[in-house]
Amino acid sequence: MADTIIERCEAKGLRLTEQRRTIATVLEGADDHPDVEELYARASAVDPRISLATVYRTVKLFEEAGILERLDFRDGRARYEDADRDHHDHLIDLHSGEVIEFVDAEIEALQERIAEKLGYDLKGHRLELYAVPLKKP
Repeated sequence: MADTIIERCEAKGLRLTEQRRTIATVLEGADDHPDVEELYARASAVDPRISLATVYRTVKLFEEAGILERLDFRDGRARYEDADRDHHDHLIDLHSGEVIEFVDAEIEALQERIAEKLGYDLKGHRLELYAVPLKKP
């Protein structure tokens, strides 16, 4: 599989305009889970000609092509991350909105055991934990 979002777009035959390339580059550099408004702010800082509508259309195109994954953390905003990232789960801080990525071998093994006990071969999952800090800052 191609390494970058742009390479994966090209491999899927998507037409990449200059503005789509800018949006893809911004997404590639994201270390968080931006929504469309955040992507627009970052992309328009690079190219002021990019419109919010262009970002919406591009995100939808990338999502439909399986390049981006849409995430809903129950805060009313669709957020996005690269669909080709290594598997991880999310813990969402309900006070700050911070999204913490984690991998836990025990959780992974438990999910496999549960699926097997129920007569299934697990092919994937998504785990989102919603929490508040034990101590307030």
